[in-house]
Amino acid sequence: MTRMMGADAAGWAQSFDEVLERIGGRFGRAEPRRRAEAYLRGLLAPVERKNGWQLAEVAGDATPDGVQEFLSRVRWDADAVRDDLQTYVADHLGDPDAVLVLDETGFLKKGTKSAGVQRQYTGTAGRIENAQVGVFLGYAGRHGHALIDRALYLPRSWTDDRARCRAAHVPDDVTFATKPALGLAMLERARAAELPFAWIAGDSVYGGDRAIRRWAEDHRVGYVLTVTSGQRLAMRPVADWFADQVDARPGNAPPLWQRLSAGDGAKGPRLYDWACLPYRGATQGFQCALLVRRSLTDPDEPTFYLTHAPTGTPLCDLVRIAGWRWTIESNFEQAKGEVGLDQYEVRSYPGWHRHVTLAMLAHAYLAALRRAAIGGRGHDKPRRGSAAPDRARDPTPAGRSRRPASARQRRDPTLVRLATTPSAEGKTRPLATADPNGQTTNQKA
Repeated sequence: MTRMMGADAAGWAQSFDEVLERIGGRFGRAEPRRRAEAYLRGLLAPVERKNGWQLAEVAGDATPDGVQEFLSRVRWDADAVRDDLQTYVADHLGDPDAVLVLDETGFLKKGTKSAGVQRQYTGTAGRIENAQVGVFLGYAGRHGHALIDRALYLPRSWTDDRARCRAAHVPDDVTFATKPALGLAMLERARAAELPFAWIAGDSVYGGDRAIRRWAEDHRVGYVLTVTSGQRLAMRPVADWFADQVDARPGNAPPLWQRLSAGDGAKGPRLYDWACLPYRGATQGFQCALLVRRSLTDPDEPTFYLTHAPTGTPLCDLVRIAGWRWTIESNFEQAKGEVGLDQYEVRSYPGWHRHVTLAMLAHAYLAALRRAAIGGRGHDKPRRGSAAPDRARDPTPAGRSRRPASARQRRDPTLVRLATTPSAEGKTRPLATADPNGQTTNQKA
């Protein structure tokens, strides 16, 4: 047992050295590199709070001044580290069938000085609170899930007040952007980085945005996006369109509802009844459909999804993608609880992005360790690039540490407890096909 624990510790240290080697060139001089390493070690340490004082203690500093300077004044590019994070996730968790998940989370704050703060609704509190809101892109595949991109949402009350923006060090070229617009920019960055993925998922904030759906269709990417009951489909609310389609079904039609699991939850499989009705308008080789989820305990409050999937995609795959949207909620919970995603003490716009990026990198490191602990890295590393053959690329090999093994073993990080990864499985069922002579519409949502 002791030998196994020593081997695990050596493996953790080597993996951590790989992370440091990936980002080391982003900091130029030795002192900022040392600060970055200490900051990551602090985020990974099992301390109660990942604030300036406790991170300073982990680094061996008497005061948090060095931590604050690293986040606020030292010159380094958080977006470049984000790019390194995406490469790291692609190399360790990459899956050609992965899902990119859009969502936002809130950061409760006091006062009016923190960039983007105002009284606004946040799911973190479940009500309107004084908070910042960050939009995030998650990556979910068969090897695990992690956060790969982020943007601080700036309400108009901020972007219309340039003096206030300058006080929070918001760049002059940053103007108002809706949450879906921030999400769309992240999707484009993920595609430009050649991350392997095949699907997009998100709640109604993003599913109701036509630009996001059009982007996926233009790039031949599948989606399962939640929409509200008032979302228009063929000039009608989807709830009314669905009711009309159900009423028009012939008496000898196969059963409409199928009971399937959207993945395992805390109390076992998340079972719902599902119905799927296609509509015309998809590009060649794809099929659009309205997916409906009905609770077993409250069947009168259905949830609606617009879907865009390769022709012949079985219903269980659409249900699985819908269920994988919840992985980003797990990411938020883990990143806040394990690596202090929400425990920063900075007010500036660059400082927020710097802390959050490093916390995401620490969380991705834990996700890679989790994968190695569950099944090892193996030799089936997918090619980095889109699932589409014309965009596939070979991955860049992961860098190896140049430090001697003895040094790596001496400096292994003490880690927070690893959370488990939920699974999402279901039995294969065919997706109903469109009847060109039936009641499907020829207009897109």
